[in-house]
Amino acid sequence: MPRNSENPALKRFTVFTAVSTLLLLCIGGLVTSHGAGLAVPDWPNTYGYNMFFFPVSQWVGGIFYEHSHRLVGSAVGFFVLILTFWVYGKKSRAFIRWGGVINLLLGLIVCWKYPQQLQNGIFLLGLGIFSILASFVWPRGEMEDKRLRRLALLALFTVTIQGILGGIRVTEMKDELGIFHGTLAQMFFVLICAMALIQTRFWKRLEKSHQMDTSGLRSIYILTTIVVLLQLALGATMRHQHAGLAIPDFPLAYGAVWPDTSEEAVASYNSRRLEVRDYNSITPFQIKLQMVHRIVAAVIVVLIALSFWLTKRRLGGRHSLTRFAAFWMFLVVVQFFLGAATIWTSKSADIATAHVAVGALTLVTGALMSMVAFKVLHSNSAVESSIPRFAPVAAK
Repeated sequence: MPRNSENPALKRFTVFTAVSTLLLLCIGGLVTSHGAGLAVPDWPNTYGYNMFFFPVSQWVGGIFYEHSHRLVGSAVGFFVLILTFWVYGKKSRAFIRWGGVINLLLGLIVCWKYPQQLQNGIFLLGLGIFSILASFVWPRGEMEDKRLRRLALLALFTVTIQGILGGIRVTEMKDELGIFHGTLAQMFFVLICAMALIQTRFWKRLEKSHQMDTSGLRSIYILTTIVVLLQLALGATMRHQHAGLAIPDFPLAYGAVWPDTSEEAVASYNSRRLEVRDYNSITPFQIKLQMVHRIVAAVIVVLIALSFWLTKRRLGGRHSLTRFAAFWMFLVVVQFFLGAATIWTSKSADIATAHVAVGALTLVTGALMSMVAFKVLHSNSAVESSIPRFAPVAAK
């Protein structure tokens, strides 16, 4: 039977996992900003070492950022695995125990047959023993509700695909995969935050609003959140196409509202870039890509401002969704100026990483607002069904 009572420890651990995921996004941003995406050429090992045994003395230069990204990514994956077992309660003990047995056997085989992979064998042995021992005492509770279990399974699937994508990007040396890797990371962050939200007292106390029909609010929240996700995908494309500084000035672009992208103009831009700093050459596509990114940024500011104005007008200043919308507005303003500062500082790694982090928070805020809106706001059909209908009275 699914439990009905609150589980504070699980809620805190879910929030911890969400914060760890945000940290992972920040480290991923540092990896890209420092051009360290391929600083470690092998995977899942690190220069032949099991990644958990890689000597600290060799964490230098780009290796530090890329290896740290791998370790934090592995930790987040492990946290999600714990969350998945936790929400299934005592019924998951058998899976943990048999998983531990399999790891133990694999570790023994690796140590015996492949002594050159001794570190990997030791790691599997330790994981197997830990899993077997843990399965006798944990988890202790009953299953959580079905919605939380489904989200946990989806998060586990997503983080697994995410890790594989990151590994393939290294082994195949394809920057293009980094676009999908970065975008999927943002969607995974939304999943974990959604798991945290539905465990809060705030969520459980939400009730349907008795306002007039406000289904339009739900539509604009969803639309804006989708546009934010597309913008983050555009940003990932820019980073992995090395187009982050394809236009070195803001708010103008090469001194114009829309830059000239003719062959002669681009050749002139590239000659100036080499004179100022040893930048890579740019292409017309990269210039246009950054211009699209700027236009979509302006659209998002307008959409979020409109969301805030409509929410406050229809629900009042004290409604939870109005407070969400106010925070959303604050985030997008910060994000806009961080984007400008990224250009003004010639793509400072710290500023660019903050830009990635605030972008992730902007996406999550929109997604959580949409969830709350679907729980508390009436749809057209709901409003219509609540209006009493009277049969016509025949005239006498």
